Amino acid sequence: MRRGAVGGRTGGAGGFTGGVSGGRMPGRVRSWPAASRVRPSDLRAAAERDELARGVRNRSIFLAMVGTIVAVAAVTVLMGTVGLLRETRSRPLTNAERATYVKEDIARRWQAWPAGLVFPDELEYVGLTRTQQYARRVGIAPEVRCGAGVDRPVAGVLDEHDCRTLLRATYVDQSKTFVITVGVAVLPSEEERERAAEKLPVDDRVGVRPVAFPGTVSDLFGAAQRQRSAWVAAGPYIVFSTAGYADGRTRESVPTEEILHSELWPTAQSIAGRIARALGEPPSVPRCTQGNVC
Repeated sequence: MRRGAVGGRTGGAGGFTGGVSGGRMPGRVRSWPAASRVRPSDLRAAAERDELARGVRNRSIFLAMVGTIVAVAAVTVLMGTVGLLRETRSRPLTNAERATYVKEDIARRWQAWPAGLVFPDELEYVGLTRTQQYARRVGIAPEVRCGAGVDRPVAGVLDEHDCRTLLRATYVDQSKTFVITVGVAVLPSEEERERAAEKLPVDDRVGVRPVAFPGTVSDLFGAAQRQRSAWVAAGPYIVFSTAGYADGRTRESVPTEEILHSELWPTAQSIAGRIARALGEPPSVPRCTQGNVC
């Protein structure tokens, strides 16, 4: 019985041994080879390599962006420089630029010119006998608001069209018989002057108010002494004129026939016309944007 039992146990043992050699022992874990284990120093080195690679990539991207910005800026500066050179270099004026130059030059003459150029000391005119004569300037009045130097019907029109100022001077003919006051109303533009001129009253009794200078031949020239009034246009200017006798004769005291056939009115028209032509005469226009050399 024992031997058999022993033999049985041995056989069992043999079976057990066979089980161990032929398969795994239940509950036992197989360990990784030592070569496959990762050390902390290796992890740090790998992290540093990754960080370095990212830095290189970021630097490359940054340099590429900076290069692009610099290139765009350089192209922009170059284009701007080329455009500036094209704009500032001398070139022939266009027809529109020539017309603008003329308009602007005429429009600023009342300010740019000295008073003695707007109202010259001496103005030539031709009398009834077709002889050349000269009117002399008596004086230049201070600059006034447009409405303050003309009659009320005219003042309303000038104020409506934004008249800037009124310049006035008084002349006497060569014989010192006639006194003429000339007034230059300055409008904002030629177009505005045209609109204003269409509304001016057709009445030779109203216009610019006379300016007398005490102690001169014009001393007696006032509103009652005006014989006729009129105006002529040039550029943005309306040039008014009014004339009378130096001896103080009133309009009512002089027969109409004498006014119509005397030398007084042609003299006044000639003087006002010369002032208007000078103010509105087209200037010499340069050929190019920087003079006459393109």
